[in-house]
Amino acid sequence: MIRLFHWLFPHPLLTLLLAFVWILLQNSFSFGMAVFGLILGIIIPRVTAAFWPERPGGIRTGKMISYGLMVLWDIMVANVQVAWIVLTVPNAKLKPAWITIPLDLRQPEAITLLAGTITLTPGTVSADLSQSGRYLLVHVLHTDDPDAERDGIKSRYEARLMEIFI
Repeated sequence: MIRLFHWLFPHPLLTLLLAFVWILLQNSFSFGMAVFGLILGIIIPRVTAAFWPERPGGIRTGKMISYGLMVLWDIMVANVQVAWIVLTVPNAKLKPAWITIPLDLRQPEAITLLAGTITLTPGTVSADLSQSGRYLLVHVLHTDDPDAERDGIKSRYEARLMEIFI
């Protein structure tokens, strides 16, 4: 039964998203358009499933939700910190840094989520991933200790992502 579900709905969230977008595009809701949107939401992911990369083996949803909430909090805190830096630190005293982060993560989805998290957090930008996929290059707006920044990213984000992706 589970195999049939995964065959019919290779990307269930995409199915729901496509159906929802179809309904929004209609400018008025009707049962027929909702059913047609759901049919499109089933057919399009099924037809394109062969072109999608393999999904990760498993994700711990509870840990993913707590990770998302932590990242939202970090984004809010970093906004205040960056605003403080911009308002109080003269350009001549800024200490930007390029940091190379060795990655223990191996799944492309987890690495992408880490790079996105770093980029979404104000004051840091993921700039490059090494050809081997083992190092991430990050630019930091202002830091006194690049090694502490690297260790903070590894312990705060990468360690949690390793727990999320099974």
